[in-house]
Amino acid sequence: MTATTTLKHGDVPHAFTGIGDQNQLNPIFARAGESTDFPLNALPPSESLPETAYQIVHDEAMLDGNSRLNLATFVGTWMDPFANKIYAESADKNMVDKDEYPQTAAIETRCWKMMAGLWHAPDPENAIGTSTIGSSEACMLAGLALKRRWQLARRAAGKPADKPNLILSSAVQVCWEKFCNYWDVEARYVPISLEHKVLDGHDLESYVDENTIGVVAIMGVTYTGMYEPVEKISRVLDKIEESTGLDIPIHVDGASGGMIAPFLQPDLIWDFRLERVASISTSAHKYGLVYPGLGWVIWRTVDDLPSELVFDVTYLGGHMPSFALNFSRPGAQVLLQYYLFLRLGFDGYYRVQKASQDVAVYLASEIGRMPAFELWNDGTDIPVFAWQLAKGHTDKWNLYHLSERLRLKGWLIPAYPMPDDLTDIVVQRIVVRNGLSRNLAESLVVDIAEAAAYLDALDSPMPTEGLVTSFTH
Repeated sequence: MTATTTLKHGDVPHAFTGIGDQNQLNPIFARAGESTDFPLNALPPSESLPETAYQIVHDEAMLDGNSRLNLATFVGTWMDPFANKIYAESADKNMVDKDEYPQTAAIETRCWKMMAGLWHAPDPENAIGTSTIGSSEACMLAGLALKRRWQLARRAAGKPADKPNLILSSAVQVCWEKFCNYWDVEARYVPISLEHKVLDGHDLESYVDENTIGVVAIMGVTYTGMYEPVEKISRVLDKIEESTGLDIPIHVDGASGGMIAPFLQPDLIWDFRLERVASISTSAHKYGLVYPGLGWVIWRTVDDLPSELVFDVTYLGGHMPSFALNFSRPGAQVLLQYYLFLRLGFDGYYRVQKASQDVAVYLASEIGRMPAFELWNDGTDIPVFAWQLAKGHTDKWNLYHLSERLRLKGWLIPAYPMPDDLTDIVVQRIVVRNGLSRNLAESLVVDIAEAAAYLDALDSPMPTEGLVTSFTH
C-alpha cells in the first residue's frame, strides 16, 4: 500500500512552504543568482546555470517586436515544424567545408540548377551558380564578375580599364552603393520621377559609355515593390549597341521578384530568355521562404563568370572551387531551400506566393479607398505596395505620425522619403509575407482607418520633432 497524507483545512503542502529546495518554490525566478544583474557590456566574471542564461536571453528577446506583425521587412519569419527540425539537425554544417559535407555541397548544386531552369537558362547544366549569405553578397559577386569581364575585354583590346561605371536606378538597394564604393566603380544613378517611377530605359543612352560594365535591373524595387521592365531595358541597350557598338550586359537583381515572377507572372520576359541578361541574383530568405540568411546568384553560362575570380581552396584536406566574399557560413539554410523545393514544388510555390499577392492586393485596394491616401502601386508585382498622403488632405499629421500610431497596436509599417529628386514625397510601405493572413489583414485595415480618423480629429497639428525614418530594406 502507498502511504497517504490527509490535509486538514489550513494545512499547506510542503512544496509551497518555502522549506527545503528553493527551486520547488520557483524553479527559475527564485533561484540564487537570478535576481543578480549581469553586466551588459562585459564578460561576467563567473559561469551561471544554463537555465538561468537561457531565461535571461529569452526574456530580453521578448522585448523585440512581434515578427508576424512586422510589415517592414522582406525577410521571412516563419517556417513549418519539419523545416525547423532540419534546421536544428544541420545547424553545425559549414557550407565551405565541401569535403566534410559532400552531400550538402551536392544539394547546393541541385538547388542552383533548379533555379537556373526556373529562370530559363539556355542550358542549366552549363550555367554556374552559388549560394551566398544573402542577396547582398550575391549582388556583389555579380558586380565583380561584370567588372572583371569588362576589364579583360578592355585589356585585350589594348584600352585602359581603370574607370568602370555601373548604371543604377536612384531607388536601388543600398548593397549596390556599397559595391560601387568598395570596388572603385562609378555609380551612375538614373533618377526616378513621377513620369518614370522605375528604371525603364528612358534616357539610358545619356548614361552609358565605353566604361560601362553593366546595367542593374531590379525585379521588385525596395521602395515600392515595382518591377523594372527588364525586356524594355534590354531593347534600349540593343539600340545603343546598334548605334555605338557597345555591348552592355544586364544583371537582374531579383532579390524579391526572382522567386515571385516565375510563379505569378510566368509570361513576363525578364530572365535568361533575354540574351543580354548575364546573371541573376535572389534572396532565398525573402520570397524563397527560407530563414535568414541565404542568397543565390547564377550566371547564364560558365563563360559569364571569369575563371580568374574562382579560387581553388584547400581546406581540411580537400580541394574545392570557391567564389565568395565569406568563407565559413551556414549550410543549414541550403538544406532548408532544398526541403522547400521538394515540399512545395512549382504548384506549392505558386499557391504560397498567390496567397501573399491576394492579401497585398486586398490591402492596397482597401487603403486606396481611404480618402487620406493615394496609392503609389497596387501590389500586383511582388506582394508589396506603398502609398502617400493625398494632396491637401491634412496639415495636422503626416505618415510618420501614422506609423507611430500603428506601432501602438504592434504593427511595424515604415514611413520614409523617396530617393533623390522625389525626397519631398513620403510614403509608407507594406510587405506581405507568408504568414500574414487575410484575417490579420482585415484587422490591419480597421487599425489604419481608426488611426487616420483619430489623427484627422485632432484640434491642432501633431509635433514633428523627433520623427525618424524607419526604412527597412
